[in-house]
Amino acid sequence: MIDYLQSVLTYEPESPMLFNSGLFWVLFMIFLPIYGMLRNRKATMMVYVIAFSLFFYYKSSGAFCLLLIARTVIDYYISHWLARSDSKATRRALLTTSLLLSLGTLGYFKYANFFMENISVLFSTNFQPLDLVLPVGISFYTFQSISYVVDVYKGKTGQSKSLLEYLFFLSFFPALVAGPIVRSTAFLPQIYNKEKIGESTVFSGMVLIMIGLVKKAIVADYLAQFNNMVFGMPDSYSGFECLMAVLGFSVQIFCDFSGYSDIAIGISRIMGFELGDNFRSPYKSLSITEFWRRWHISLSSWLRDYVYIPLGGNRKGSFRTYLNLMITMLVGGIWHGAGWQFIIWGGMHGVGLVIHKLKSRFFPVQQLRGIRLFGSWLGTFAFVTLLWVFFRAESTSVAVSLIGRIFTDFTPEMVLPFMQTRGAWVGVCVFAFIAIFTPLKAYQWVEKRYISSNIIVKIIIFAVLVQLILEFAGTEVAPFIYFQF
Repeated sequence: MIDYLQSVLTYEPESPMLFNSGLFWVLFMIFLPIYGMLRNRKATMMVYVIAFSLFFYYKSSGAFCLLLIARTVIDYYISHWLARSDSKATRRALLTTSLLLSLGTLGYFKYANFFMENISVLFSTNFQPLDLVLPVGISFYTFQSISYVVDVYKGKTGQSKSLLEYLFFLSFFPALVAGPIVRSTAFLPQIYNKEKIGESTVFSGMVLIMIGLVKKAIVADYLAQFNNMVFGMPDSYSGFECLMAVLGFSVQIFCDFSGYSDIAIGISRIMGFELGDNFRSPYKSLSITEFWRRWHISLSSWLRDYVYIPLGGNRKGSFRTYLNLMITMLVGGIWHGAGWQFIIWGGMHGVGLVIHKLKSRFFPVQQLRGIRLFGSWLGTFAFVTLLWVFFRAESTSVAVSLIGRIFTDFTPEMVLPFMQTRGAWVGVCVFAFIAIFTPLKAYQWVEKRYISSNIIVKIIIFAVLVQLILEFAGTEVAPFIYFQF
């Protein structure tokens, strides 16, 4: 018993606590009724949630929870001085200090080895990588903190009422390690919402949690087994197998990341907080512009508001618009990872956005129908899917090698043997595609049926499904893909 309690209370790098682990759900079930009793006692509630959030972050990232606390304290007091200063020079100095500290910390942990490695190659020197561990979720809470300080600087939001309130906002555990990226303007007012959490809200949150767990534990983790093998050694597989792995990864990353978002939004909803949508059927998009309005909405809107618009947006002529799009997407690529493959991924998405802008300008189409509609969808999906290769590959050379195999070693004779040996994988993939393209109304109907059923039935369905999913997932809990960002 003592050994078990010790393992629960101790950070174990080889088995971090995640939303798809049994330990989290046991602790959350203990956490929830106490939270319900404290919800209307705002200060006590915030202390309680902060304690749970910091423990959750400790169990997922160890001592780096101290970095989160330090980041919170520094940016709170900087924003405090910002809100009370009338001097433009002082305000700019404070904003610059905050940005340098935020981006400097992120840059050190995430990009130091990448920059040093490239400098070493450029000047032909010996490079010894620094022994750095990337703090989980640092990119997410750094962007949240930046948006808060910038909004205070611009007067878009008032300074947080207390350090406690700001720590509650930045450490809120559902969104802490993999988003969505929450804006203070939308989140902070919800703390003081005195409305009772209705049953429909709670059970709609439970539906989202169940959907998210299915996406992650059943679809994404299963597809990952074959995908990982191919991306690890693409030269050992045929062009057809490489193509299947690429299609499989497009499904995997959507189910993995949107699954996490569903769980995070569902948990928040049960607690009486709305985080907003993070995905809106992105693979139904008819253009790359539409894709980025549907995919990782919290990041794309952040890049729009804090990079694209400050650069000038579309207000300074066509050339500057296209340049600003390229810069914004390059920032988005770099945000995802320290590697040339991420820069290529972001840059190519920028090129796609520019081409779509040019096409819309010179060849406007009022309404897409029939073959044009299908062609627009297929072209967008193929473009996005192909670029996922650079996102997933360990290096640019691996990505090029895998794409090369698809175009130079594609043999139709492999189709039947693949179906025979990977039948279950194909079945899961087909099931996922059907689910992805199922109309939203169907999910809304299922949700309404679940909410309207007997409360005992609802609880039993939720408990059984969660247990089955956790059992199906196996003993080794696979981290979410965006856990690394």
